[in-house]
Amino acid sequence: MKDILKNALSRGQKALSEFDSKNLVAAAGVRVSKNRLATSGDEAVAFAKEMGFPVVLKGCSDTLTHKTEMGMVKLKLKNAEEVRAAYDEITGKGVALDGVIVQEWIEGDNREFVIGLTRDPQFGPCVMFGLGGIFTEVLKDVSFRVAPLSPFDAEEMIDEIKTNKILGEFRGSPSVDRAELAKALIGIGKLGMDHEEIAEIDINPLVISDSRPVAVDALVILKN
Repeated sequence: MKDILKNALSRGQKALSEFDSKNLVAAAGVRVSKNRLATSGDEAVAFAKEMGFPVVLKGCSDTLTHKTEMGMVKLKLKNAEEVRAAYDEITGKGVALDGVIVQEWIEGDNREFVIGLTRDPQFGPCVMFGLGGIFTEVLKDVSFRVAPLSPFDAEEMIDEIKTNKILGEFRGSPSVDRAELAKALIGIGKLGMDHEEIAEIDINPLVISDSRPVAVDALVILKN
């Protein structure tokens, strides 16, 4: 964890790549999707076969913060031919990349949440939890706590969002694993407390798959 941050700061990065961001939040206790970083088409195909189809491919760079808009995300690729074509398309856009993320396809149940961290000038690191995906900016259904978080704080945050009923059984899907969700919130708070060099964290979406919250995207912003 320290090496990821140290190396990024030594290179003058303003943010971590998605690959490094996921590794960082995973070390803090957040369950993340399986990810491998490919630097060739053959490697991407090999990783995809290892994970099992379908997979997702994403361009990876610490400066690449709008991947979807740039055509750098290819979803639900079903075979080796699609993976190779997607790899060639992503790397052929003329953008400097660390590589291409090969990510397992997570079949969620349409429930998406967001976990975030901001650093308030007065209170220090603050953790956010709320409704995620496309509804984050529209509904702004979120709750906040100042880090560090106790298990009680995390449980209160989960209950405070207006749409908390969807954390229970939902359209035939089981209730969300609240213990794992609380663990993620506590871990992100501790990450902010332990590392002053982190300015922000954005985990969105956090999808629910078989009751478990799984981060399929993450971004860590560093202090200037």
